[in-house]
Amino acid sequence: MKFMVLVKATADSEAGIMPSEQLLTEMGKYNEELVKAGIMQAGEGLHPSAKGARVRFSGKNRTVIDGPFSETKELVAGFWIWQCTSLQEAIAWAKRCPNPMPGDSELEIRQVFAAEDFGDAFTPELREQEERLRAQVETSRPH
Repeated sequence: MKFMVLVKATADSEAGIMPSEQLLTEMGKYNEELVKAGIMQAGEGLHPSAKGARVRFSGKNRTVIDGPFSETKELVAGFWIWQCTSLQEAIAWAKRCPNPMPGDSELEIRQVFAAEDFGDAFTPELREQEERLRAQVETSRPH
């Protein structure tokens, strides 16, 4: 099972306050453990929402909304993609994480959809297209 682990934003992360050397060191060690265990597939931190934008859809209309966005508790400051055997395994790994922010912080764990989750709506043609696109993305990545 694949999971996205979201590091929730805080007032400090939204203010652009960068992590300390100690936190970067602790996170580096934690990420090494995740990689060695075969759990971590990707992970990145995100710039504050002030440097971002949203695109809102309403029928055929598109509206661009520039950051910053007001609801800090709903924002994401970073993420990992993990391969785990269960939600419980992902939770166990998340509990081992150094606190990603000064003060209180939160990780949110969400399972990523797999092809079989879509049932008959995901036709053999759509599955073939998905597999072809995934292979194309993989070969186009710099290694």
